[in-house]
Amino acid sequence: MSSDPALTSAIAHWGARFVANGVVLTDFEEVTASMNSYDDWCAAWSARAAHHEKVAQEALAKGHFLTAGEAFQRAGVYYHFAAFLFVNDVPQMKVAHMKAVACRQAALPHLTPPGERVGIPFEGKTLYGILRKPAGVAKPPVMVMAVGLDSTKEETEAYEAPFLARGIAILVFDGPGQGEAQYDLAIRGDYEAPVKAVIDTIETRADLDSKRVGMWGVSLGGYYAPRAAAFDKRIKACIALGGPFDWGAAWDGLPALTREAFRVRSHVNTPEDARRNAQTLSLEGIAQNITCPMFIVNGRLDRIVPPGDAERLAREVKGEAELMMIDDGNHIANNRGYRWRSQSADWMKERLSAVMPDNGSAQSAAR
Repeated sequence: MSSDPALTSAIAHWGARFVANGVVLTDFEEVTASMNSYDDWCAAWSARAAHHEKVAQEALAKGHFLTAGEAFQRAGVYYHFAAFLFVNDVPQMKVAHMKAVACRQAALPHLTPPGERVGIPFEGKTLYGILRKPAGVAKPPVMVMAVGLDSTKEETEAYEAPFLARGIAILVFDGPGQGEAQYDLAIRGDYEAPVKAVIDTIETRADLDSKRVGMWGVSLGGYYAPRAAAFDKRIKACIALGGPFDWGAAWDGLPALTREAFRVRSHVNTPEDARRNAQTLSLEGIAQNITCPMFIVNGRLDRIVPPGDAERLAREVKGEAELMMIDDGNHIANNRGYRWRSQSADWMKERLSAVMPDNGSAQSAAR
């Protein structure tokens, strides 16, 4: 057992998330057992990711495309987790992160359904996302997916699957301070701005039903999604998973590694500056502007976001709000995913099905 408290904390609190989102349990146990210090984290996970990447390349060379897609997807998740909070060594983190991007990109043509990389113009830069459309649905509704402080579009395949299975397209993207955008654009509280750019891009596509747009966010994305829904009425339904109501108010209770990642991705130099930016991430005086239906989830045992934040959001929104508080759930209740993952997808399907589809849409039979 390591004596490094950062490593001990990471192992204790991240296992459920890793396994729920695509890491093999045996790999988690073996890789974490091989480390003596959190300084070993990125290299150890990158080495195991490289093993899965090699499996993918071998399958691809044999023309076994489904196997290649699965292995590239898995390798991308491992590289992502190598990088996701390794802000103590940003150059090393970025190498692993770019490998995650490349592996998921290699996987996309071979997934079921396949995906495509999408560029979204935003304030003179480009945000990058992944679009996947359900098979057999012409002009499907689409759900915009907002990731969190340490998640990226390379982690979300397991989150995407229930929605795709129910006939909903997904467009997951890296916004300011996230994933590919973190190097050029800082975290910002007014996340409605990048979401507007994403929905504007959806409206340019004839293969998506821009009249039926849902919004989804996980962890810090569970703040970003309702924040966007408060301002952009093109969002017809919203799912918030483990999101803070007021990040600044939660600041002092956050793990040190989380605060440091926020500082780095806020592009500021001091903890005091990071705290000031955290105070801009708030639904105070804004939640009451949310009128679309909301599905709100968190675990009562969350050590990052106070569970009362989910309860407050449910109280203050003006539209329909369904709160699922999982008493034995951790952050986002990833340890109890069977309680909410499929159920939230059923909820989104019902809400988007209730919206009049675009007249040009030829929908498949209900699933």
